[in-house]
This record gives sequence, C-alpha cells and structure tokens, in this order.
Amino acid sequence: MYLALLELRAARGRFLLMGSVVVLVAALVGIVSGFTTGLGDDTVSALRRLPATHIAFAAGSDSDQFARGLVDRDTVDGWRHEKGVEASPLGVTLTRGRTDRGTEVDLAAFGVEPGAFTDPGADTGRPLAADGPEGVVVSRQLVNDGVRIGDTLTVDRLGIRLKVVGTTGRSSYGHVAAAYVTTDTWRRVRFTTPGARTSPGELPDQYSAMALRAPDGSGTARLAGADRRLHTATVPLETAFGAAPGYDGERLTMNSILTFLFLIAPLVVGSFFAVWTVQRTPELALLRAMGASRRRLLGHSLTQAAIVVSAGAALGAALAAGVGALVGEQVPFSLPAGTLGTTMAAVVLVGLAGSALTLRRVTTVDPMTMLGAAR
Repeated sequence: MYLALLELRAARGRFLLMGSVVVLVAALVGIVSGFTTGLGDDTVSALRRLPATHIAFAAGSDSDQFARGLVDRDTVDGWRHEKGVEASPLGVTLTRGRTDRGTEVDLAAFGVEPGAFTDPGADTGRPLAADGPEGVVVSRQLVNDGVRIGDTLTVDRLGIRLKVVGTTGRSSYGHVAAAYVTTDTWRRVRFTTPGARTSPGELPDQYSAMALRAPDGSGTARLAGADRRLHTATVPLETAFGAAPGYDGERLTMNSILTFLFLIAPLVVGSFFAVWTVQRTPELALLRAMGASRRRLLGHSLTQAAIVVSAGAALGAALAAGVGALVGEQVPFSLPAGTLGTTMAAVVLVGLAGSALTLRRVTTVDPMTMLGAAR
C-alpha cells in the first residue's frame, strides 16, 4: 500500500492526467444517465403515477395505443364486473389551451373518474368532482408555465371552457404537462368536432383504455380470459409505457449511448495502465528480485487503479450532480442519489475491469531482467 501511494506521488502528473480522463468519462456517464431518467419521466411520469397494475387496451392496436385504440361502454362494464380486479376508464389525449389571462399551454388531458383510484386528487385547491364536470386539475409544469387556480382554460378550436380548481405534482405524458379532467369532459375534448354543436349525449361513450388494479395478485390466466371475452389486450403498467409517443425510441437511443460509454471506460483505463506497466517493468522486476510475491505486486497495481478510478468517479459524480443542479427545471434531467451512486459504482467496476487486463504482465515479469538476462 505504501509503495503504491509512493508511486502515485512520484508520477502524479501521469496519474492526474489519467484521473482527469476518468472524471470526464464518469461525469459524461452520470449526465447521460440523468437525461435518460429525465426524458423517461417527462414522457411517462403521468402513467407512472397511476396506482394501477395493468392497462387494458382495445385489441388490435399494436402501437401508440392511447391514441389509436378505444374501448366502449360494454368493455368498461365488463371489466367492472371482473372479480378480483378494480377497473376504471382512462382517457388520454394531447391538446392545447389558452387561459383567460392569455397564457398558451400544451397539455395532455387525462380523463379520470372523480374519486376513483386513478384520480390524483389535488395538492392545492380542490380535486375533481362529479358535480363539477367543467373543472380541471393541472400539474406543476403548467403552474410553472403561468396557469393558476381560478383561471379559465379554453381548449383550442373547440371552445370548451375549463375552470382550474386545483394543482397536483409533476406529471407529464409525451413531454407534455398533464391536466386531469373528468371522463365526460375528456370525451368532449376527444370527440368534439371544431365548429360543431354536439351535445354530451351524442358523443361516443368510449375511452382510451382501462386502468386495472388487481390487489389480490390476479394471475395472467384470469386477465387473459377477460381479454378474450372483452376483446382487449392487457399489459403490465410498465409495458404500457411503450404506448407513450417516443418512449421506446428515446430509451433505445440513450441506453445505446450509455452502453458505448461503459465500453469505452475500461478500454481507456486499461490502455493507460498497460502503458504504465510497460514503463515500470524494471521496477517490478527489481521488486521480484528482492523477494516480492506476485500477490503483492497484484495488490500494488490494483490499489493504484482503485484509487485513480474511485477518485475520478467521485469527482465525476460531483460534476454530474452540479450539471443537474445548473440545468434545473430547464431541461428534462433527473439524477436521484440512488441512480447516481449505482451509475458511479458501475463506472468504478468497468474501470477496474479495464485495469485488470494488464495484470498478466505484472505477474509474469522476470526478475532476471535486473541481472542482465535481457541483454
């Protein structure tokens, strides 16, 4: 241990250079992880907030199911009567609106039944009520955009006027802030034709999907049987995230970048320690000639690698956290302490794996080198 620290001090310029590279790689991994998590939250946080275990879509809709599939009233009633399953209709659609104070916003209208398990309630103000169908509860992003309790929000082109009655936590869908309305109001937003005068009774009694909650752990066979009877396709809530626009593509892109970074890190660290091992071959041979065991030389090399990689990862984590604090609410960035710690631990592991590529040369160094056997 002492010799490893002594070498670090003697060749501090080289190790600082290598450490700087590790810092930048670790920071880049942390930043990409933050954007991966942030983009995922910005796409499906409204779905993730649902206290549901499964989502039942209309059969036959294979992609973008929330926009393309519709379940009718018979399907809703059928799921309501399914034993061991709590069911509630769910509407999801993207639209635009303008407040009476002139604030224009994009919003993802989520149609929920007041008081049902899908109803998010309200952090401030009051929640949705069945006797107040014109109410809307907006998410925190819309509050940041200038929407306030008491505002009247008019849906573009439709003329539907909604009263902002409450606010809830951060929720978004497809990078658009969520706003919660009653299912009757959602049907007006979804099915009303601009310029047409259509009464609520004339609108289709249909919804985007059914939110299901099976507290008794209803098995796959039971859900599959209900799907056959009701002509639906039920998937776990996590699988339903893929129905959000752009979710799968974004995840694939960001995870591909992370994968390449994790492949680059061991190669960079391994290259440095390979060169470093070649340069100090005479010193390693001297230690072997003086009686140092291979195990001690391995410990010596691994200690140096662990110090450089761990210190670099720690500084990289601090840098990534600083970037997250700097961008704040301006971009979809989320890097919880647990995610950051896990990511940096992975960086340390792959870095040590790269340094391990040089260990064979350390263990096979010939002590006769110092006695002139190489001449």
